[in-house]
Amino acid sequence: MPHQVEVDDEVFAFVQSHAEPLIDTFNTSLRRLLPLVPAKEGIASSVAKSARSERPVFPGGTPKALKQIIEVALLVRGGAYDRTSATHVVADRYRIAVQTVLDKYARQLGLNTQQFDRLLDQADLKELKRLLQSKFNSHADLIDRTLR
Repeated sequence: MPHQVEVDDEVFAFVQSHAEPLIDTFNTSLRRLLPLVPAKEGIASSVAKSARSERPVFPGGTPKALKQIIEVALLVRGGAYDRTSATHVVADRYRIAVQTVLDKYARQLGLNTQQFDRLLDQADLKELKRLLQSKFNSHADLIDRTLR
């Protein structure tokens, strides 16, 4: 059952800055920012998918491609997901096609899925960080902070 809640302008602006225009409601945007599972999932499902809480908060202006690549990488590195299922989770979060997410870490990075898997298998993610920093050089600090 929905509840009415008042938020100040600063909180509203923060949540709004992370919303997908014409897609998100305030609630769906807030759920993505908080370590929550969708309301329809039960306790057992939330325990199995605890890696969802690893979702970073991205500053405004972060390219969608970079967000999606980092989220897939973090889900895989968290150990609860393989690349394919992590891709599905990220696609569901943004309400986009799975192929759209796959395109971000494959074609747009000049990789095939096996090459991306090898980058994810590196202990320090050094090569993935290097590749992302070369493509998104103005976001190098974000890449370093989130991919540890």
